[in-house]
Amino acid sequence: MNLAHLLLRRARLAPDARAIALGKHAVVSYGQLADRAARLAGGYKSKLKLQPGDRVALAMKNCPEYYEVLFACWHAGLVAVPMNAKLHAKEFAYILENSGAKACFVTPDLESAIPTGTAIREIGKLRGEPMPPAEVKPDDAAWLFYTSGTTGVPKGAVLTHRNLLFQTHAYFADIDKVAANDAVLHPAPLSHGSGCYALPHFAAGAVNVIPESGHFEPEEIFELLDHWHGASFFAAPTMVVRLLASPAARSPRHLKTLVYGGAPMYVADSLRAIELFGQRLYQLYGQGEAPMTITGLPQELHQPALLDKLSSCGFARTGCEVKIFDDAERELPEGEIGEIVTRSDCIMAGYWKNPEATKKALRGGWLHTGDVGSMDAAGFLTIRDRSKDMIISGGSNIYPREIEEVLLTHPAIAECSVVGRPHAEWGEEVVAFVVARKKIPTDELDQLCLDNIARFKRPREYRFVEALPKNNYGKILKTELRKLLAPLTP
Repeated sequence: MNLAHLLLRRARLAPDARAIALGKHAVVSYGQLADRAARLAGGYKSKLKLQPGDRVALAMKNCPEYYEVLFACWHAGLVAVPMNAKLHAKEFAYILENSGAKACFVTPDLESAIPTGTAIREIGKLRGEPMPPAEVKPDDAAWLFYTSGTTGVPKGAVLTHRNLLFQTHAYFADIDKVAANDAVLHPAPLSHGSGCYALPHFAAGAVNVIPESGHFEPEEIFELLDHWHGASFFAAPTMVVRLLASPAARSPRHLKTLVYGGAPMYVADSLRAIELFGQRLYQLYGQGEAPMTITGLPQELHQPALLDKLSSCGFARTGCEVKIFDDAERELPEGEIGEIVTRSDCIMAGYWKNPEATKKALRGGWLHTGDVGSMDAAGFLTIRDRSKDMIISGGSNIYPREIEEVLLTHPAIAECSVVGRPHAEWGEEVVAFVVARKKIPTDELDQLCLDNIARFKRPREYRFVEALPKNNYGKILKTELRKLLAPLTP
């Protein structure tokens, strides 16, 4: 069950096949990568004195060496702790301390943030005699996936070899049949979703392409999609919006599948994406605690005529159960709104050294996502909001996403986010933060809302801002928006 065998199998079958490319040029074959990972694993043991189960952190921007470090961890029976390269030095320090990492590999741009890390230029010196892959159990930890921490310190979701292998199989079952001559681009951080989706492509013998910039640049992505045949990639919705707005935007020559997720995609943006990319979009809903694998909306349902489907996040992935529970842990009937729960072999083992949070999240054998949604008779799930983002005004529940969807139909609105503000009489009232392309009269926005949603859901104030605060993964920080709002009396 060791994930290292995904690489080793392909290395035996096709040692000269391209494993990693930097930009438009292949730089490492499968045979070379497997040999380097085995030798680095040997160095972990002989030179760093690491033992099975020890944690190894990766403070690395996207680069070809990322996979050598990652596969070497699994080859040696260690636990990888990938960290987003955009984190603050204090955030790196917290994760390193919390995980108890015995080693940390660092790319040159982050050496000042991790003064005690091992620079990746030292990897060659660390390689030792190749060792055989360690024997691990399916439920042994493979990856500590630290949450983004938008409401406090991040928690480390313990992902096992079983979890990540299940996610790999689910990719093949639901998203794509990957061929050995296909490619996958990695513009999103390898520490999160893009890194997870490297695994099915390594398993199939595809080439993993690192943009030369090491991050997301729309023009570069369009160029790579014109170069690499059978190209797929994962993107957050904010990245998709940037692609659509880029002067370089065009229908890519070789795009196979664009998988998007990590946050809801507004219907208006979905329609624009379909117009440019066609039926090559796959929407996923997942969490760090259930990596990339809860529900999905397949390519064939990305059609302008299917607005009810586009406003959903699809149906349960292969091997996953998904339900809607009320506060008493009872399943709700179709159409009713409650908390989204799921269970499968993709669900984390728990939170690292946090039994209280683990007990709360995994109670009753289900992962409680903290997301609020409803399910129709066919099993299509619609996410309303995070439970903490729901607004209660005058005793009525108001879901910000419903209002945001309406506002985004206005051609002059680039982005928006709706939050609740404390109100002495109503409990909360609705406030919309708006990023506008040009000046918009507020009565025009009021009328747009009144034409589409109930009057009590209409924002009581529109705040026009230059930009919305976001975390390192592109998610809007509603906690920061709420801080800008002072309570008002009626």
